[in-house]
Amino acid sequence: MTDSPLPRAARLGGVVFASVLGGLLVLAVVGTVWIGVRGALAYGHLRDAQQTAAALRENLADPASASTAIADLAADTGAAHSLTSDPVWTLAEGLPWIGPQLAAVGTVAASLDGVASTALGPLSEVAGSFSVDALRPQGGRLDLAPLQQISGAAQTATDGVAAAAASVSSIDRTALVAPVGEAVDQVDGLLTEAGIATDALARATQLLPSMLGADAPRDYLVLFQNNAEWRSLGGIPGAMALIHTEGGALSLAAQESSGDYPRYDESVLPLGDEVTAIYGDRPGRWIQNVTQVPDFAVSGALAREMWAREHGGQQVDGVISLDPVALSYLLEATGPITLPTGDVLTPESAVPLLLNDVYARYTRPPDQDAFFALAAAAVFAKLSSGEVDPAALVAALTRAGDEDRLLLWSSHEEEQSLLADTTLSGGLPVSDDDASRFGVYVNDGTGSKMDFYQSATTALEWSSCTLDAAGTATGDAVLTVTIGNTAPADAASLPAYITGDSAFGVPAGITRTIGYLYLPKGFELVDATMSDGSGFGGGTHDGRRVVSFAIDLPPGGSATATLTARASSPVASTLEAVSTPTLTPPTAVAAVCGDS
Repeated sequence: MTDSPLPRAARLGGVVFASVLGGLLVLAVVGTVWIGVRGALAYGHLRDAQQTAAALRENLADPASASTAIADLAADTGAAHSLTSDPVWTLAEGLPWIGPQLAAVGTVAASLDGVASTALGPLSEVAGSFSVDALRPQGGRLDLAPLQQISGAAQTATDGVAAAAASVSSIDRTALVAPVGEAVDQVDGLLTEAGIATDALARATQLLPSMLGADAPRDYLVLFQNNAEWRSLGGIPGAMALIHTEGGALSLAAQESSGDYPRYDESVLPLGDEVTAIYGDRPGRWIQNVTQVPDFAVSGALAREMWAREHGGQQVDGVISLDPVALSYLLEATGPITLPTGDVLTPESAVPLLLNDVYARYTRPPDQDAFFALAAAAVFAKLSSGEVDPAALVAALTRAGDEDRLLLWSSHEEEQSLLADTTLSGGLPVSDDDASRFGVYVNDGTGSKMDFYQSATTALEWSSCTLDAAGTATGDAVLTVTIGNTAPADAASLPAYITGDSAFGVPAGITRTIGYLYLPKGFELVDATMSDGSGFGGGTHDGRRVVSFAIDLPPGGSATATLTARASSPVASTLEAVSTPTLTPPTAVAAVCGDS
């Protein structure tokens, strides 16, 4: 006896189910192929876009070339965005495992397309007609129109890149496979770099026209810091100059020496209890000490007030500082400059000539000041005449700014707000999500020019640390600072102006260094030792623990300060140190929790 056949309705239902299942499988296969093909095409466009972006970064000095590259970049990112934003792709982003990968690729493509088309597009249109030669003064005047024309587009680019960077940074990396996660990290880094560049351009194009007198005449006090006599921000202000700007024209209005200024009976401006507890009132009583506090906003305001007191109340619009090392970088752009004395300033000769040789040649301070004035006037004349390579000039200024050798403070509040977050501001070390930053600042206590022979070496490490799931760290950090006196054994026989001639009770040939070590916010001091057994002072400055020390060294001598600081609450896992710019090029000082 055979089983009775299934009811016709049941058989029909099975056929329908099989058909639907088959159809879904076909759709799945088609969808997979569709996504795979479009993904491969999108990958090709994104790869081409990455290569174009790399070339663009290398050729930013040529705006016309950059304009063409931006157009090519927009074509590739636009195609990639189109390929990763259709309904099938969007639907697949909700699937397990593969969905987060597709969503990440789609977000990256959309973000890059927004940058290339919306953010950089207007900038490329303006940049196509902009020549770097526009930064070359002609007859002592800089044409401000090109800078003013590019300002709006630069701000649009900054805002667009910031939005794209925020979008990519928000991608959850935990669900991504390694290749996709690494690609997202690369794009994140690229957008961070682009954001820094566009932000710098936007700030510069807003600041420069007004600083150069586009709206009204301006006056700027220039301080030339002398690294042979250390101060926290570089060195004592030695030579000084007043620069007048009007409608893009620049003129050297006055030159002076810090030796022309008196010792004031009390600080010319209130310093605040925290600063006074650490530094005393010295920064506000001697112009040579205005750079002792490692905050150029304080230095600039003090120098401005001192200038006003000695010049009938004249209030300058801002204060600029640079040192002979920065000058050596500028000489790469100007070429050699021959002085009336017959000396030739070159990138190699400027530092030893201005910080050491001059004191052996001229024993009288007025003669030294006259030489410095000649050198400053000759460099200014070369720069303002337009006899300069503009691309090399931008590179020199950028390098000087990155090394904290070029500082700027504006008395105009809206301009100072633009400067506040830049390297030009010379502010206290700021910690953020990227790094916890220590400050290492050295000052001469000899009253000499012996720091030409001194070295300051800094090292950082985590002695113990723990990373959490968010990538932040807790633990103990160790900061070591070694001061060395490399002066010749017969240093006592050096010219009196170099040794200080025991004017402040320090024997000739001996160096006295005062150090101020700033801990990042969120760190507490656990231990502090000096290799010579001496002690420490200090205080608190704007929420940061400050540890100070003083050390006397004979020729060939050295001493090391070692601090251990603890972060009990999570902080950035990378440690960095910001230091006084000395005669030697800076080396990166950093440590990362987890690195062996």
